[in-house]
Amino acid sequence: MRLDKIYTKVGDQGHTRLATGEKVLKTHLRIKAYGTVDELNSFCGLLADSIEKSNVRLQEICKTRLKHIQNSLFDLGGELSFSDGKAPEYVQNLTANHTKLLEDDIDSFNVELEPLANFILPGGNFSQSVCHLARTTCRRAEREVVELSEAESVRPEIMIFLNRLSDWFFVYARLINKLTNTPEVLWEQNKP
Repeated sequence: MRLDKIYTKVGDQGHTRLATGEKVLKTHLRIKAYGTVDELNSFCGLLADSIEKSNVRLQEICKTRLKHIQNSLFDLGGELSFSDGKAPEYVQNLTANHTKLLEDDIDSFNVELEPLANFILPGGNFSQSVCHLARTTCRRAEREVVELSEAESVRPEIMIFLNRLSDWFFVYARLINKLTNTPEVLWEQNKP
């Protein structure tokens, strides 16, 4: 795909076009959903850039899995950019395999981690905090896709993937702390 002209002026009045050519308001549920997926992809890039170059294990996860996640999110956004049920099959790239890879990672990461005895707070390490930003943005994307699914057709694989991806970010944030020797910040109930 080649983009010669970046601005179209369609958005000047609050509209945009779906991949089908249909003109919709920028507040349309579909635009919100794939816009948040795009935001999440940006946080993934920031997360990858924030990982210390000296930590070989975390760098390897970024090069392999995080890059794969970013490409999957781009595919997912592409599918969501088609109006109700009109995404061609060649655009529907997200499969149960994508979710299985996340689950395998989560299981693998968890083997290295102490069981949770308390809720943890984002913080203590910049990369871990960025990972939690990705997690919460992923949760918002999931909510927006669920809301969209109440009005239009959305493949279930998309919602399942986003749900599992937010879990992946949570466990990866914990792994970041462990591999950088950063103590987890524990929630302390009723602390002023």
